[in-house]
Amino acid sequence: MESFVQERAAKKPSLFLLSPWAERYRGLTAGFTGRHGGVSSSPWTSLNCGLHVGDADEDVTHNRRMIAEALGWPFEAWTCAEQVHGDRVLAVTLDDRGKGRESRRTVVGDADAMMTNERNVLLTSFYADCVPLYFYDPKNGVIALAHAGWKGTVLEIARKTTEAMAAGYGSEPADIQAAIGPSIGLCCYEVNEVVLDRVIPLIGQMNLRQEEIVVPTVERKARINLKELNRQIMIKAGILPSHIECSEWCTGCATDLFFSHRMEGGATGRMVSWIGMSEGELKA
Repeated sequence: MESFVQERAAKKPSLFLLSPWAERYRGLTAGFTGRHGGVSSSPWTSLNCGLHVGDADEDVTHNRRMIAEALGWPFEAWTCAEQVHGDRVLAVTLDDRGKGRESRRTVVGDADAMMTNERNVLLTSFYADCVPLYFYDPKNGVIALAHAGWKGTVLEIARKTTEAMAAGYGSEPADIQAAIGPSIGLCCYEVNEVVLDRVIPLIGQMNLRQEEIVVPTVERKARINLKELNRQIMIKAGILPSHIECSEWCTGCATDLFFSHRMEGGATGRMVSWIGMSEGELKA
């Protein structure tokens, strides 16, 4: 069953809520946006959330404000980093709350993962095919959000985020709930030898079955399953398989719903993933 369920509401930005968590944890919000319901013009039509793709800053900010309002969160809580396809995990404090919401000049720093134990901070990151990774430790009240393209995946950002939660907040991997959001799937993600030369050794190091991650296509090219590779990295980091939700949505197949950098030749907008804890009880 699909974990990210589209909210059906007229005159609102397109939102895909992480349904099992919404049902289980009152006060926790997590999800992913679609491409509709915003104000951006072509080629970012219309709910573009990325300030780095050439869209008008005022339109992006308007879209972000609408999303926060639809979630029932103040826009001042919206917090983001500058994504650099690396593996740095930043701890976000209340002093960082709201950084980057209207300008890239004020982001919390260069990082592809953020974590916090603070309430009323909305962690956000941006996508157009890469894999959004969500983490929640209900025992210690800790959340994290990671951006995993192929580079972040082979750098094992999922493992490093899990380890950072343990080191920074005492999270036990077995207590962590995790989710893998909408992203490009095995069906659409063909890569060349540059990527394969990084992915295949990692598969070997992890003792995984290569045929479950890599499907050869033509000479020196193959399709790869980034979602499954990230899921396996989570499991190797100690997160229980039963604690991992995995979206079936492929952004490459569903360009009617999502932006896809690959399928749209790079001229497209960005979705946003988010996770935040409000005041009140969060445990199931």
